[in-house]
Amino acid sequence: MSLFANWREVINTANLSPDKEMDPVSRWLIITRAAVFSMTATSGLIGGLLAVAIASQVNWLNFALAVIGLVIAHASNNMINDFFDLEAGVDTDEYTRAQYAPHPVLSGMISKRGLQSAILLVNLLDAAILLYFVLTVDWRVMIFALLGLFISVFYVAPPIRLKHHGLGEPGVFLVWGPLMIGGTYYVTAGALPPPGVWLACVPYALVVTTVLIGKHIDKIEADREKGIRTIPVIFGARASLWLNVAMMVGYYLVILALVLTGTLGIWVLLVAFAVPRLWQVIKIYREPRPSEPPPDYPVWPLWFVSAAFYHNKLAGGLFVLGLILNLIIPLTL
Repeated sequence: MSLFANWREVINTANLSPDKEMDPVSRWLIITRAAVFSMTATSGLIGGLLAVAIASQVNWLNFALAVIGLVIAHASNNMINDFFDLEAGVDTDEYTRAQYAPHPVLSGMISKRGLQSAILLVNLLDAAILLYFVLTVDWRVMIFALLGLFISVFYVAPPIRLKHHGLGEPGVFLVWGPLMIGGTYYVTAGALPPPGVWLACVPYALVVTTVLIGKHIDKIEADREKGIRTIPVIFGARASLWLNVAMMVGYYLVILALVLTGTLGIWVLLVAFAVPRLWQVIKIYREPRPSEPPPDYPVWPLWFVSAAFYHNKLAGGLFVLGLILNLIIPLTL
């Protein structure tokens, strides 16, 4: 039971308490930053469930493999970011990345060569899944996969470094929206998504992007000093806070519009139960960041990202639940 408690703590906090012994699974959950995998699983589930609702034929094996492949790709993305930011001198013991959670290499959890080997291994696993999809669906699935890989690698890798030029946030919107949701729909249904599915990619992509913007607001001073021009660095913290609030509110407005037009079933309106949490987050965003972390707060000095992720988990989970209920009791306007 202590092992399960360790894993649960790492998933919930991205850390393991110093008084607990580090086990191999916990170590890899920290190295891959598994605490944020829920966002990727949610995008995959949305895409597959939309396919189940619409498509004449459904490949459940492809649905499952797509979600697994996406989570593996997210692990690869996190490790690639840590590797290239370390190589570029961005990640140091003083930089935010090494303060809110152990950095794989700087903390001594793994060597630089070991991290490279892990990146290679997970990408080989994803390549095998992609090859299977190419053989069982068609070659166009490579477009989704290769665009996602391009954004994943060049988010921090030279010479493009999307994050450094205000393009990291739009890249995340594209990956967690059209590429993940649309791609999972494609391999599950065996056909390209219709216009309604592309529109249904928008709301969850918005709330995933708020998580990244929240993180970049938390790191705004450190990023500005290193010349990393994220959206918060470009537009300023205050404007970015309001942008995040607008995107969170936009999540509900877009879903409402999709339900009113019959694009999504009525059960998706269950997301309204996340509005009280949204209000909590808005209140956090309207107040200055505290100078000291609250008691037992696990990811200091991050602050606004935690609030955005707190909203994301419930809002995304209710979206998925609504899609499932639409399959059981179909209701549309």
